[in-house]
Amino acid sequence: MQQRQEGGFRHELKYRIGYLQYIELRNRLRSVMHSDLHAGTDGKYLIRSIYFDNYMDKVLREKTEGIPIREKFRIRYYNDDFTFITLEKKMKNNNLCMKRDVEITKEQCQDLLEGRLNWMRGHPAELVQELYAKMHYQMLRPRVLVSYIREPYVYDAGNVRVTFDSDIRTTLYHRNFLEERVADIGTDDQVHDMVLEVKYDAFLPAVLRNIMQMDTIRQQAFSKYEACRRFG
Repeated sequence: MQQRQEGGFRHELKYRIGYLQYIELRNRLRSVMHSDLHAGTDGKYLIRSIYFDNYMDKVLREKTEGIPIREKFRIRYYNDDFTFITLEKKMKNNNLCMKRDVEITKEQCQDLLEGRLNWMRGHPAELVQELYAKMHYQMLRPRVLVSYIREPYVYDAGNVRVTFDSDIRTTLYHRNFLEERVADIGTDDQVHDMVLEVKYDAFLPAVLRNIMQMDTIRQQAFSKYEACRRFG
């Protein structure tokens, strides 16, 4: 079982955009970027993430209070396919981010969600052991299921990844997170609102920087987890 870590901290920029801004940006980006190979025939895929927090809302408070250096754990799967599930830890340092992840089985995931944690102790992946420890001394527990549709584009120079995330939905903890039919609610203030994310290594190529320079969009901090926790 292999644990993966991105090469180092990457720049991460976020923007809230409307549907017309999305159409304009997408058309511009398609002239120089290509769709992620993992996307479906429509260029999109469904992401579901189960986020962890404790009874004091440590993760949520650190985000709302603007703590510059923070971390969060989540379980992630795609297109409701339970044959590939990852445990992830995302670390933030202002506008820089880094992610570590490791694949876990559906059975391990279900045990974790239901509080059966013995399999985590002594696990070969350090990330699993770390979460095991923090579920004890930080009292981390599965807290909310966040779902959204992602449309990803990549640009090899600078290792750039641009994504449009839409239809952000939330389901509070009800123990049966891994289910084929999810009952959730939308979080968008306006229909067709989207989140534009731009991730890159050392530099953002000039051709993409010029495309992103639109008078109608402004960079802003945004957390899907925070948006979904407004509902409980």
